[in-house]
Amino acid sequence: MASPSRCARVSRRTRQELARASRQVPDMTLRRLGGGLLGAVLLLTSLSGCTRRVPPVDDNPAPAPEPTATTTVYVAQRIRTLDPAKPQVEALAVKDGKVLATGTKDEVLAAAGKDARVVDLGGATVVPGLTDAHGHLAGLGRGLVTVDLQGVDTKEEALERLASAPSSAFQGEWLLGRGWDQNDWPEKTFPSRADLDKRFPLRPVALSRVDGHALWVNGEALRRAGITRDTKDPAGGRILRGEGGEPTGILVDNAMELVESVLPPATDAQHAAQLTAALQRGAQVGLTGVHDAGMDLRTFRLLQRWDKEGKLPLRVYAMADGQTGDRETYLKDGPYEGRMLTMRAVKLTLDGALGSRGAAMHQDYSDEPGHRGLLLLSPEEYEARVRAFMARGFQVCTHAIGDRANTVVLDVLSRAAEATGTLQSGRHRVEHAQVMRPEDIERLGRSGFIASVQPTHATSDMPWAEARVGAERIRGAYAWQRLKASGAVLALGSDFPVERPNVLAGLYAARTRQDVRGLPEGGWYGEQRLSGQEALEGFTVGAAHASFAEARRGRLQPGMDADFVALSVDPVDGPVTALPGAEVRLTVVAGVEVYRAFQR
Repeated sequence: MASPSRCARVSRRTRQELARASRQVPDMTLRRLGGGLLGAVLLLTSLSGCTRRVPPVDDNPAPAPEPTATTTVYVAQRIRTLDPAKPQVEALAVKDGKVLATGTKDEVLAAAGKDARVVDLGGATVVPGLTDAHGHLAGLGRGLVTVDLQGVDTKEEALERLASAPSSAFQGEWLLGRGWDQNDWPEKTFPSRADLDKRFPLRPVALSRVDGHALWVNGEALRRAGITRDTKDPAGGRILRGEGGEPTGILVDNAMELVESVLPPATDAQHAAQLTAALQRGAQVGLTGVHDAGMDLRTFRLLQRWDKEGKLPLRVYAMADGQTGDRETYLKDGPYEGRMLTMRAVKLTLDGALGSRGAAMHQDYSDEPGHRGLLLLSPEEYEARVRAFMARGFQVCTHAIGDRANTVVLDVLSRAAEATGTLQSGRHRVEHAQVMRPEDIERLGRSGFIASVQPTHATSDMPWAEARVGAERIRGAYAWQRLKASGAVLALGSDFPVERPNVLAGLYAARTRQDVRGLPEGGWYGEQRLSGQEALEGFTVGAAHASFAEARRGRLQPGMDADFVALSVDPVDGPVTALPGAEVRLTVVAGVEVYRAFQR
């Protein structure tokens, strides 16, 4: 998926604790409106990490309900509007998909009229719609139905999960899985083809690392891809090799394409089922919108159809995949604006991930002398693509993890944006902005670029990140307060499925920079923590600004879109330790309840 960081993940114990919390199904009835329950069964089974056979999901989801003419008044213990004029109220009224009024219960009932429907949310805290500013819907969907390897303690445990894979984990003959991380295993070293060959001598197996920047495959997969000791490393990729130059079964970054090019694609039914599961999961965890970071054309066409048919339950701000051949079609067609689906951005990936040492650094990795990571595009090719998409009216969003990659991105974006007159108006984004030199942090903010960062990457990576880059460079890594001080707008996300799409975990990580045990004390480089207000703004007004939607979303004000979420814990002033296990009670998009965890 690339994505980001992976760049990150949580310390093993933290990830396991968060996963357990996310798998707890409340005793109350879970109800997902606007879609079938089959998808909910699928995603809950997948989240448990089990490998039972699961039922298929309807590949033609039921239409999302249209906003009704009925006015609904929501009453809660606390409603945080992020409206400077009325920052905290006790009621809001919704009509025709918009916020009609906010204020006291009496004020709002008077504005709503005597026929208004009233929903009392009790002690919940309501916040503006939460948007994940960097995720991968197709990747999340695949992860929900293939073998989930996140949180496994050992290589042997990963192999056991593969041995009882569900039928949904197969594409043709290939067995697929994702989420392994050698940093969480006792030996801390990459696995090999030999580990898989013992269990799967004839069936091809391909397993994506948690960051999406490395692939673990067996000998049969290598054979079908034609990879031998004589195969050269592709530009921007590494084939890890053992004795005699034999491939070990680990392919990094662009080398993954050698196997992916021979992997049979998901069927139309599989593809639709995966996306349905991903969208349902998003609503369940309290997301009203997702910025999809690098959408392939097949996924875009399906979501475009669902949007026209009124079947999209969440808002999707899609970034075109600018890395593959799909970019030519996107350039030809130009930006798209639908009801719930927008595509006016492009995603480019310049380097790899820190966890697999693919992030491009100015100097050697501290724990691998002689290696400085990978640029997946040459600076010249990157600039050519940037200029082409800027000229076509696209916002440019670029994955940059290492400090060298971030320098190249800022150099190119500055030149190209000046040439196209979009330096400030284009709101071009640096996705991850993860390891940066101090001067580049200042330059990012000064240039008006947006820092799209993922808080859980910091808490995932903190056990090993400093070993990768050393004590000096780490001070410019995951540096959220430094980025804010530079003037950069922060748009917060998770990079799911690299991290889980649990936005409450993201709010917790942003506020604490700790694992769920409260370690390290004071937070990892705790001076870079965000306040509760800053964290909430990153998932609301920051994400809205990053998608040119700040006039319509990010706050709860009359006339703005009625996108909001009811939580069991106040994410700003409530006890921060309660956030990882908190409950999403209601998710509302355009005035429609797309998920609720209670019966009316």
